[in-house]
Amino acid sequence: MTGEKAAVNFCSRCAAPVVWRIPPGDNRPRHVCEACGTIHYQNPKIVAGCVLEHQGKVLLCRRAIEPRHGRWTLPAGFMENGETMEEAAVRETFEEANARVEIDALFSCLDIPRINQVYVMFRGRLAGGSFSPGAESLDTRLFDEAGVPWEEIAFPAITRTLELWFRDRRNGAFGTHTDVIHRRAAP
Repeated sequence: MTGEKAAVNFCSRCAAPVVWRIPPGDNRPRHVCEACGTIHYQNPKIVAGCVLEHQGKVLLCRRAIEPRHGRWTLPAGFMENGETMEEAAVRETFEEANARVEIDALFSCLDIPRINQVYVMFRGRLAGGSFSPGAESLDTRLFDEAGVPWEEIAFPAITRTLELWFRDRRNGAFGTHTDVIHRRAAP
């Protein structure tokens, strides 16, 4: 099994203990409640965000929370139930940077199987020109490629997204990218 198995000890439906086994008709082990038959699936979490461009620069947020407190990132976060990926990206951009965004297009989808996450990043433009740190950010700034604090980027998926965005901009055409991130963030 790829990724880490989260501990599930009791059924969320009936509170009976669960076992780790392959359910009938499945091909991999799952947490199964033998009392009520509920199968507790564990699936990757989706992180949605934006590469937000303004006047040729991208907006980065300096994290005020763990993990990676004090490191820089694009505005992004976990998708909530009941919202689309685009809605999650817009919401996270506002929450982290008090910025309104006009989404242009899907930009990248990066799989991180070792931590069971998928990063979905959109290209967008800063609407209205204003931004400021939200509750989860210490600072927000616009950076050109040379000014990006590359050694202080919080997550490998963000580094890869920025590399792709600046490469596409240099080439004069933005694409949609997929990739798999295997490396861990530096301490």
